[in-house]
Amino acid sequence: MTDALKRLSDEGVAIWLDDLSRKRITSGNLAELIDQQHVVGVTTNPAIFQKAISGGEGYEQQLADLAARRVTVEEAIRMITTADVRDAADILRPVYDATEGQDGRVSIEVDPRLAHNTPATIAEAKQLAWLVDRPNTLIKIPATKAGLPAITEVIGRGISVNVTLIFSLERYREVMDAYLAGLEKAKAAGLDLSKIHSVASFFVSRVDSEIDKRLDGVGTDEAKALKGKAALANARLAYEAYEEVFSTERWAALDKAHANKQRPLWASTGVKDPAYKDTLYVVDLVAPGTVNTMPEATLDATADHGVVDGDTIRGTYDQARAELDAVAKLGISYDDVVQLLEEEGVEKFAVSWNDLLKSTEAELLRLAPTEA
Repeated sequence: MTDALKRLSDEGVAIWLDDLSRKRITSGNLAELIDQQHVVGVTTNPAIFQKAISGGEGYEQQLADLAARRVTVEEAIRMITTADVRDAADILRPVYDATEGQDGRVSIEVDPRLAHNTPATIAEAKQLAWLVDRPNTLIKIPATKAGLPAITEVIGRGISVNVTLIFSLERYREVMDAYLAGLEKAKAAGLDLSKIHSVASFFVSRVDSEIDKRLDGVGTDEAKALKGKAALANARLAYEAYEEVFSTERWAALDKAHANKQRPLWASTGVKDPAYKDTLYVVDLVAPGTVNTMPEATLDATADHGVVDGDTIRGTYDQARAELDAVAKLGISYDDVVQLLEEEGVEKFAVSWNDLLKSTEAELLRLAPTEA
């Protein structure tokens, strides 16, 4: 069952699970995935926690204790989510040690409502790093305009970061620049750059969802022939940008100081269109030095019938450019698509966070002790 996943790992793709819950931790399922399915990291987001905590299983005692203390709903959520991330980080610690900090990572996101507030994002990132208190944590910061200076500041303080919600090639280059600026700041402060890690989460399937919808609107045979191609083209050109940036003289100076490259991470890799093969955004995005964070269904599909035929990114750049150009010639604006996806991404996470606040508040009220 795991031959395809092993091949993927051998090709230099780190397999991370895009899910976390207390049941997954306490049942031994996470440890089993690490042991048997080559999983070497975990990512979370507000939607994942909303689903896990609202499901309730495994959280009853902690919710009752928090209710007894009459903590605020926001404090309760932070106590619950950081506990899960801390426990997952402990399970992944052997991987972290074996890979010298490269993998064995667990990501936790700043409050999505702060996505357009630089100082608050910085403060929240510092607080989360302190609360989880594990070296193998990544703090997720969204790649909004306000997020860019926050990335630099947080990296400059020696905190490892997962930059999330990247859709455009231009913004991705800005993210890499923010990372390098943070490393330069950390170096000037005398920090050990070898201890600072980062990934850049480039979202994949949502690009196809939006562009395919617009291609359907065009309705021509030419438009239909381009469906399912834009997301892969976008991601492949992101890898080209990664190769360029991490071969510059600026990077070379940081490399001499033992800095780590910011790896591209393919996120949103579960297919949204059932007409596409369920392993599309895994087997067609294989290249060394990348991460693919998968929902469990995609992980299982890859293990069961994924065909990994080596590097499927390098050497495709001209074709990828041609495909995106062809989409543009049909009147579909790339800039409009990626801007919309960023705005929707931030909004969706904020909605999930607000839903989590409401459901947790209801549980705290239900479990609150009655006055004597």
